[in-house]
Amino acid sequence: MLSYFAPKTITLHTFMKKGFLFLFIGAFLFSSCNNKFAKIQKSKDTQYKLKMAEQFYAKKKYNYAQILFEEIFPYIKGTAEFEDTYYKFAYCYYYDKDYMNAENLFKSFVETFPNSARAEECEYMRAYCFYKQSPKVELDQTQTNKAIGLMQAFINTHPTSARAKDASNIIDICREKLEQKRFLSAELYYNLGFYKAAAISFSTVSENFPDSKRADEYKLLVIKSYYKYAEMSIPAKQKERFEKVLLECTDFAERFSNSKYLSETERYKNLATNFIKNLKNEQIKKAA
Repeated sequence: MLSYFAPKTITLHTFMKKGFLFLFIGAFLFSSCNNKFAKIQKSKDTQYKLKMAEQFYAKKKYNYAQILFEEIFPYIKGTAEFEDTYYKFAYCYYYDKDYMNAENLFKSFVETFPNSARAEECEYMRAYCFYKQSPKVELDQTQTNKAIGLMQAFINTHPTSARAKDASNIIDICREKLEQKRFLSAELYYNLGFYKAAAISFSTVSENFPDSKRADEYKLLVIKSYYKYAEMSIPAKQKERFEKVLLECTDFAERFSNSKYLSETERYKNLATNFIKNLKNEQIKKAA
């Protein structure tokens, strides 16, 4: 005997009927909304269209608001309403995550309304749009570099701004991304056995990011790369290249006297020194 509380079986046919009903209702509502919007677009009343655009904007229906704002621009240009409309128009693209167009509009806002109380905000938002376009570490970092440049320009222009601290933090985040990208490139050279290229690349990372928390690690990797390069070189080149290792070890000790990697660099220094001694001994034996 079935329990009173047994779940009701839903057949595939019933499920499909309900699914089609939901789709029909959704399509009807969508069509109804589009018809209503089309009527707004056809209106010749600029103030009415502006009012409806404001409502769409307030309800976060940015696509509808954007279309209406753009349509009424020719009619309100030069009026007191134009600045606010342009400002919200830029944000429509930003909220829709179209950062490329948003960046251009924030820039245009500043150029069109340089004395606006919102100009500073739009300068910042332009830079922030480049930050939002910054891709994964492995990809081209053109947008990241632009974000750094514009954020720094914002700080220089508005040093007392409440947004200056955020701008500085974003610069730090972007620089960390660039640092990581360059490190990965150097690491790839090392893993592929291109030790001279790896040494140069790690040196570049170390020099370009001297305040990095990993600066001493990069310098150690320079030493390791040059050591591997010397080790694999032909005998005629080994002395010169192991001497390069010694120079890098000395530089490390001077720059990072408290580093946890100091003992490891000493090991490479001893290995290189012994290798040079052995080379000299062999040369003496051959000469004898």
